[in-house]
Amino acid sequence: MASPKEHKVFSMIRFIGLSSAFLALVYVINNFIIFNFGAAGFLHTLNLGSFSGVEVPKTGFNKQANIFGILQTSIIFGIVSYSAYRTFSASRLRDDANLLDWISAYIIRAAFWAVLIVGLTDAVLSFLRVEGFHKVLFGENAGAAIALPSARGLYVHVPLMILAALIALRDKSVSLVWLALLVVIAEFLIVIARFIYGYEQTFMGDLVRFWYAALFLFASAYTLKEDGHVRVDVVYAGLRRKTKSTLNIIGIVFFGLPLCWLILARGMWGKSSLINSPMLNFETSMSGFGMYVKYLMAAFLIVFALSMIFQFTAYLLNSMADIEEKVADDDSDEEVNA
Repeated sequence: MASPKEHKVFSMIRFIGLSSAFLALVYVINNFIIFNFGAAGFLHTLNLGSFSGVEVPKTGFNKQANIFGILQTSIIFGIVSYSAYRTFSASRLRDDANLLDWISAYIIRAAFWAVLIVGLTDAVLSFLRVEGFHKVLFGENAGAAIALPSARGLYVHVPLMILAALIALRDKSVSLVWLALLVVIAEFLIVIARFIYGYEQTFMGDLVRFWYAALFLFASAYTLKEDGHVRVDVVYAGLRRKTKSTLNIIGIVFFGLPLCWLILARGMWGKSSLINSPMLNFETSMSGFGMYVKYLMAAFLIVFALSMIFQFTAYLLNSMADIEEKVADDDSDEEVNA
């Protein structure tokens, strides 16, 4: 068991890790509610609006916005209280790590199915629009709506993403290997279409970039879980398990978690931020007849940051458990997988 001093330090780190992970998820959800429904938000509810990215009219928020703000503030305080409860009333670090690991895996699974279904559907719609078949199949009004980024995003992409989230509840595997295969297949079809049939359209390249960006960002948390990231190893491999775990804790607390929060904060703090702006405007590429998924590629950074925060925190808790349980080098793998 850890010494009393170590136990206090671990409790504080555990509280920071748990609250950071859950608050990151709440931060993303609150961001959506604030900029899409005009909610007051946590800071404005506490009269700290000068720190917020939301522009508030001088007359103040309406009643609905204030109700949303109170609800948002209550949830944030509830998350902090729950994190404190998990920290100081229970001592099963492995259980918390497994919970966070499951959440990270679910985020990646849902994102995988979303880019798979949305990518294929949007590519087909783009093909129909390029060839002029969309109005023939869907009628004049629906065909015209397909050509609008906002309409395609709200009435096609969003329902498909909800479907993807439901599929991810049943599918328990992380299927990123299939996404890698689809990237290869999509690129192969471009080569066949271009050099054999002389046919090439913008949406074909957009599909490859859409899937490749997803593969690159979504696989990061899964690779961290499997310890597959490239490590410039000079002395780490020869260190004792406790020393390795200590270094992992320091790296996650001072580098891993702050980096993920920096991505979320810089990208979503205001309406014109790097992530919010393309998402709120359903931004598309400058090319005339490409796919309408550029705004979703901005959202990939949210998936990356969220999944990494939860996976980093799971890694953090497992490292602390290794130290508390005095796990030796020979049986560390068995203990982690137990």
